[in-house]
Amino acid sequence: MAITSANQLELLQTAEAVAREKMIDPDLVVQAMEESLARAAKSRYGAEMDIRVAIDRKTGRATFTRVRTVVADDELENYQAQLTVEQAKQYMDNPSVGDELRDEVPPVELGRIAAQSAKQVILQKVREAERDRQFDEFKDRVGTIINGVVKREEYGNVIVDIGRGEGILRRNEKIGRESYRPNDRVRCFIKDVRRETRGPQVFLSRTAPDFMAELFKMEVPEIYDGIIEIKAVARDPGSRAKIAVISYDNSIDPVGACVGMRGSRVQAVVNELQGEKIDIIPWNEDQPTFLVNALQPAEVTKVVLDEEAERIEVVVPDEQLSLAIGRRGQNVRLASQLTGLDIDIMTEAEESERRQAEFAERTKLFMDNLDLDEFFAQLLVSEGFTSLEEVAYVDLDELLVIDGVDEGTAEELQARARDVLEEMNRKSMERARELGVEDSLVDFDGLTPQMIEALAEDGVKTLEDFATCADWELAGGWTTVNGERIKDDGVLEKFDVSLEEAQTLVMNARVQLGWVDPADLVSEEDAEDEIDGETEEGQEA
Repeated sequence: MAITSANQLELLQTAEAVAREKMIDPDLVVQAMEESLARAAKSRYGAEMDIRVAIDRKTGRATFTRVRTVVADDELENYQAQLTVEQAKQYMDNPSVGDELRDEVPPVELGRIAAQSAKQVILQKVREAERDRQFDEFKDRVGTIINGVVKREEYGNVIVDIGRGEGILRRNEKIGRESYRPNDRVRCFIKDVRRETRGPQVFLSRTAPDFMAELFKMEVPEIYDGIIEIKAVARDPGSRAKIAVISYDNSIDPVGACVGMRGSRVQAVVNELQGEKIDIIPWNEDQPTFLVNALQPAEVTKVVLDEEAERIEVVVPDEQLSLAIGRRGQNVRLASQLTGLDIDIMTEAEESERRQAEFAERTKLFMDNLDLDEFFAQLLVSEGFTSLEEVAYVDLDELLVIDGVDEGTAEELQARARDVLEEMNRKSMERARELGVEDSLVDFDGLTPQMIEALAEDGVKTLEDFATCADWELAGGWTTVNGERIKDDGVLEKFDVSLEEAQTLVMNARVQLGWVDPADLVSEEDAEDEIDGETEEGQEA
């Protein structure tokens, strides 16, 4: 077909109709038409020609233009789309490299094959524009709830009609006992939106903790208004959940507001989640207090927090153990997710047994090394002494407060402890030398003979070896693998070396070896201080 004045307006009408149907910008459809006509023109005039088509947005007139670019003599490759400066002088005044020569050419006659090709180009461009529109629409809705209608089920995954597109509710994102049939209405959480070859994919979820948080935001006006904040959510989808809330208005009880009159608010969320039981817990900045709340309904008698390892020990009465752990460990698992801590639960009897074992171990340490009777050794342990170093180097006054210890006895105790430690150091150094430790490591400040021996046994025998160690290799740490925290043992962990201390030791070794410029460390510390200062000023403001 030829593009004549009779069908020029039809181009614009077609573009408008397609844009309205697909809900995209009409200009995108016109651009697709321009590209398809340009391809058809190239097949007519020659593929090497640079043919461009412009459709007037008011009249629909299509103008076909041949474009030739001015290039340097040595860059001339395509005689149909390029010309030299000398050649260009025939057509324009003072041409220069980069100028374009435009000549209008007659409109092409679209044959059947060319028309089909043009149609394919337009469809492809429209499809891409539609996909971009869908992606732009849903990418900003990630983290919100959407209502949809079930279209079909594929291999356990549910395809949901969400208006201007489709979402996929995967098998592992459904609450266990839920089943859907076509045309069922379903409420989901938009978890992620991704660009993929087959178009934008909207991934839905009903098991995400944030889904519950958004449901509470819909049911509780105080949460929507920001008076109450949801600080943490932990779920065992379809069975039980815990949600921690805090109120920024002293006159409003966060738990009561979320429960609602006669439980109306929380019941609405429970019904949406197929009967999932929900524990609403007051959030507290103090982690041990928060954990005690999180383990409800179990009662807790004692909490011991290890902040460095992010672990916490909880002691409960013997009869409360099963309640604290919950069915199949559900209660303690949810409490752990809520607080972000690994929780060890023990009964009062187990905790007492462990304390007695530690007491006996330390008593034996003092009896064997300081030549003391059992009563005197127990007296030292009762006063809080846990190691020979504490006895050897503590202020004399701290020993004198023990009943029956005079100045002479205290001095004798310290002398014995120091003799034992010196002998242990001597043996450790001999062992380290046997293993091949070099003087560079022995002379390095901050390492005891026992530490040097432990490093040598681990293959660290020179200062260079030590400087290549990571802080966690020395002090130990925790690694999360598949959601489970795994302990990494450190070479110097038994000497109570913290991560910060290990980092300082390694950095000092690198400075001593000349690997790191001390001035760089100072500038980094200054920069950190500036950032901390700005943060504090911002908080004060």
